[in-house]
Amino acid sequence: MLTHIHVLRHGRFATMAPSDPGHGLIEDGAMVIENGRIAWIGPDSEVAVEDDHPVTDLEGRLVTPALIDCHTHLVFGGSRAREFEMRLEGATYEELARAGGGILSTVKATRAASEPDLVDAALPHLDHLLAEGLGCIEIKSGYGLDLETELRMLRAARHLAKLRPVRVRTTFLGAHALPSEYADRADDYIDFVCDEVMPAVKAEGLTDAVDAFCETIGFTPEQTRRVFARAGELGLPVKLHAEQLSDQGGAALAASFGALSADHLEYLGESGIAAMATAGTVAVLLPGAFYTLRETKLPPIEALRAAGVPIAIATDSNPGSSPISSILLILNMACTLFRLTPAEALAGVTREAAKALGLHGSIGTLEVGKDADLAVWDVAEPAELAYRAGFNPLHQRLIRGEAA
Repeated sequence: MLTHIHVLRHGRFATMAPSDPGHGLIEDGAMVIENGRIAWIGPDSEVAVEDDHPVTDLEGRLVTPALIDCHTHLVFGGSRAREFEMRLEGATYEELARAGGGILSTVKATRAASEPDLVDAALPHLDHLLAEGLGCIEIKSGYGLDLETELRMLRAARHLAKLRPVRVRTTFLGAHALPSEYADRADDYIDFVCDEVMPAVKAEGLTDAVDAFCETIGFTPEQTRRVFARAGELGLPVKLHAEQLSDQGGAALAASFGALSADHLEYLGESGIAAMATAGTVAVLLPGAFYTLRETKLPPIEALRAAGVPIAIATDSNPGSSPISSILLILNMACTLFRLTPAEALAGVTREAAKALGLHGSIGTLEVGKDADLAVWDVAEPAELAYRAGFNPLHQRLIRGEAA
């Protein structure tokens, strides 16, 4: 195998390494990339450059790990703009869901869409995220709620990685809502998910994890437990939509299964926090949904900090509760709405987001041995990435050391 070496010089490298305080900033730093991985990083004065090594002068620009969106529903059919209007007229999220709107309206449109339709619809949203420095994205199913459409959604999500230079992680979310054909038969639907859909998804190698919506308008803790137990039998890690509208004990349940993450968490209580801290389960906060639904109950940020629970943030990009395709806007929202520090917010879309996907061994920080997935920014300080809204300072994106 030929060795390809590329040297980046005179950059300001925010390593985001857990051992480094704040951003882990290396002023006037350099990086050696060998065959797509970081071979060396440190002060520019210490870098060794051979005559035949290509060199890029970053001219003082900021370099961070490429950003990671660790919770999205990017593949779907249709639009829910009318529901946006209805919420403004006073309808609640729960009322819309119970009336057959919400997730079920997207299910109807998604079932009618072909795989190329789903790919074409997702690409503009993905491209916008990539243009803001994204290198990795998680995409969930859950708008099919039948075998055929769930498989089609996951295939469409995987296909996106063939069309764009981006790492795609897929999550099976069959236990997202109760489809109309199973009305009043939630346990039967969970049987279907566990006995028929999950084995088929696993057999085709279409998912990296299993998710569920444990909530008063979703599934009970016991039904969620059955999904997680089946995931364990199939060798699939789990994560959970938990404590968004009420405290159902979902975060503690997820932690008991060693979940990668528990997401939303506005109503998370002390027992859930303690369980997550013990299990190392990441808290994924979703300020876009909080904003769109005009929620007032904040996640317990201080308690999560005090317990040492890793905090990630994500767009939750979806057609209903968070129709947002800007990871930079989410950085700003995390600071302004949830009062995260800019350093915490940036860690939330790099280091902690990688943990939430089980990818912290290969991406999320700028450390020797990790993939050289980088975002290069025209900013003076890392805090500027969260400071401005509606402004994109990305200069360049590199995936495994190659311009993307």
